[in-house]
Amino acid sequence: MTLTYHLVESKMMICELHMPPMNSNKYQHMKSKPTTFFSSGAFMFFWMLLVLPSALSLFAQTTILPQKLGYPRICANIPNVDYPNGYNRYEVPFKVTGFSATENFIVLLSSDNFVTIIKPNIITNDSSVPADTPTDKTLTFEVPADLMGSDTYKLRVESASGIRSVDFKASDLQSSFPIHFLSYSGPFYINNQSNSVSFCIGGSVTLAIDNTTPSVPKTSPLQYPQLKYKWYKDGNVIPNESNSTLSVNQTGDYYVEVDYGPCTDFNTHSQIVKVSGASGSGAVITSSSGNPFCASLGQTTLTVNGGNSYVWRKDNAIIDGATSQTYQTNLSGVYTCDVDFGGCKSTGTLDLKVLKTNSTISGVDVDKVNNIVEGETLNAAITSDAASPTYQWFLNDVAISGADKSSLDITAEGKYKGVVTQTTGCIIADEFPFEVSFKVNLNVPKISNIVTPNGDGVNDTWIIPDQYISGTNTHIVILSSLGEIVYQTDNYDNYNGWPQTAIEFNNFNPVYYYIITPTGGSAKKGSITLLK
Repeated sequence: MTLTYHLVESKMMICELHMPPMNSNKYQHMKSKPTTFFSSGAFMFFWMLLVLPSALSLFAQTTILPQKLGYPRICANIPNVDYPNGYNRYEVPFKVTGFSATENFIVLLSSDNFVTIIKPNIITNDSSVPADTPTDKTLTFEVPADLMGSDTYKLRVESASGIRSVDFKASDLQSSFPIHFLSYSGPFYINNQSNSVSFCIGGSVTLAIDNTTPSVPKTSPLQYPQLKYKWYKDGNVIPNESNSTLSVNQTGDYYVEVDYGPCTDFNTHSQIVKVSGASGSGAVITSSSGNPFCASLGQTTLTVNGGNSYVWRKDNAIIDGATSQTYQTNLSGVYTCDVDFGGCKSTGTLDLKVLKTNSTISGVDVDKVNNIVEGETLNAAITSDAASPTYQWFLNDVAISGADKSSLDITAEGKYKGVVTQTTGCIIADEFPFEVSFKVNLNVPKISNIVTPNGDGVNDTWIIPDQYISGTNTHIVILSSLGEIVYQTDNYDNYNGWPQTAIEFNNFNPVYYYIITPTGGSAKKGSITLLK
């Protein structure tokens, strides 16, 4: 018997076993002797043939390799030569290794280096797109209609298992590029389609985009709050002006266009308005009750200089029906009034404030549930500079009898409210609502690695043994799957633990990693999986 090895193209050794003819007389005497079928070397070789593929698979690296994008910018919602009927289809080609055939992928967009992430809708590939293979894939996505346009978007691809690519490149040098959704296109108007306005000496006039038919869709860019604008004076861009209104106190020719960056459609702009100066006093707004005013005494009357017509605004928004010389309000805010004096126009401004007292509450947190052990006392106290203050405490919206001091000892759970009232001069009341709940024994024997933050009150936050919580001087860090710190503290509280804000779920369960470092002890490390 001979054992022959052959080297094949895959550089693996293949062996062949050659047996002599059994009818040969020369070997007849071997029939009665025990024979070792494989040598030890042959056995080890066959064992490697069985184990090696598994070992290679175990150490295979999962990667997403971006391919160059076929566009230097994205100007969505305008005719596209590749998709004349779609106007909003953008392909992302990439290569993968180490993933299963059923792995899903999504597109990620960000204009602030992935501090804020946008996940656009993935749509079915067009028939012109080559079919996916185990290594070459293409995603096609739509730009969200409410996207805030920017010239510094970046694009990445992420797998359902949390593996994320590096930035895709729109050119050999550029990994960020403009993305804009052209929500509104075509001409629009400012200042009721007027071609000229004038301001009074020492005053100003406001230019504002019209929205005369707000109930009719697509009739004004104001119907798309995500849009930004560029204002022009005498053909030159006015720096740092991107709002829908502009206060003007210089003569010149003004117009505004929707700012879509390099995607800007130069037909999407207003008419030109000639602004001139004229003699006359500027508009001034006064408050009948002073500024700040006492809201408890009722409304204050705002009055502007007499003119031919008036347009009142609060915080830059036109107040419906406010077209007279006076306007009554009990709300704070920035009020303006555009006054047409006939020969000139002027805009008066008043930053109206309401009288307040400086009051604070201590001993409780108004932003989260205050947990106490049953039988324990929690003290809440109000401090205020109110004149001749009175106090009243409430439990579940019912006044607590005798609870009329600046502090309250709390032993029962429920929804509380502390109210301090200034009783002389302007009557001002400050309220502090908060909730108290009895602690449930959350001490667990080991660190939890599964959290279900669905708001059902069970396992909504990460629970850890008491030996690591607040008071033990233990440093805790939680990291995302990308290694970014999402939470850290030296005083972890099981009753108001992590996550403290909603976490968006897509088609996979996110995984985070923790590092618990007790004082004088070794660090504990592990993972936390969030389930729906």
